[in-house]
Amino acid sequence: MSDPDTAPAETPPSEPRSRAPVVVVVEPETPGNVGTIARAMKNFGLSELKLIDPPALPEDGEAYGFAGHAREDVLPNAETVTFDEVINRYHTVGCTAITGEDARRHVRYPFSTPTELRESLATVETRTALVFGRESKGLNNDELARLDQVCSIPADEEYPVLNLGQAATVLLYELRDLTVDEYQLPDVERKRAAEGDIERLHQYFGDFLEHADHREHRRDRCQTLFRRVLGRAHPTDREIHTLLGVFRKANDKLSYADELSERYGESQYDDEGSEESDDVGAEDDRQTE
Repeated sequence: MSDPDTAPAETPPSEPRSRAPVVVVVEPETPGNVGTIARAMKNFGLSELKLIDPPALPEDGEAYGFAGHAREDVLPNAETVTFDEVINRYHTVGCTAITGEDARRHVRYPFSTPTELRESLATVETRTALVFGRESKGLNNDELARLDQVCSIPADEEYPVLNLGQAATVLLYELRDLTVDEYQLPDVERKRAAEGDIERLHQYFGDFLEHADHREHRRDRCQTLFRRVLGRAHPTDREIHTLLGVFRKANDKLSYADELSERYGESQYDDEGSEESDDVGAEDDRQTE
């Protein structure tokens, strides 16, 4: 029996490798923006909202009006905190539009884009606070100097400053892979149709070109073009079988027209018209001949 004094301590169960960040807004000036941020949090799977020196947020006011369903949980559960508490409790990411510094100064440099921030947070076990500043002047340099990272949304250099609610929505959207397990979108992943069915469609397309009296020396080119289009599209079973039905019916009608032509000895096509209209790539040929 091992000595309890020397036995290794039990390892506590580990938390998920990446945890949903909390959102911190420093001295928000407009209650509507607080509501907008709460709504964006609800959209993208976040629930903890921290406010530093917020304005009054009555339940019948603007914040609750902008919050949508976040008025039921995110907004009423928002916690008022101090800047020091945030610094001491979390890995902090300051969000700012103004990053006009280089490697000689490190208050606003280096900075990450939202995509780079997502990749960084996905590989570390930490509790992160996304810190947004005031609508009028954002986070000041003293505040940014105390934060661990800086994040900025790429925008047009002539007007890079986003509305506070917009900036939060964009950032939370980019971080959604860390915060949302399931999306409302159906068929996010699709399965390519069976290769045998796709090849059957190529055969139908070749028969169609033949029935349509498409010039033989251009038929191969057109079939290759069709193959490349389908190759990029990765069609589903439903899409392939729909196209198979269309080409089968078209080929049946063209085949019947050919039989009538042979039976009565009359052409069913206007050769002069098809000379111009049926030659896919004819313009390319004239340019290269």
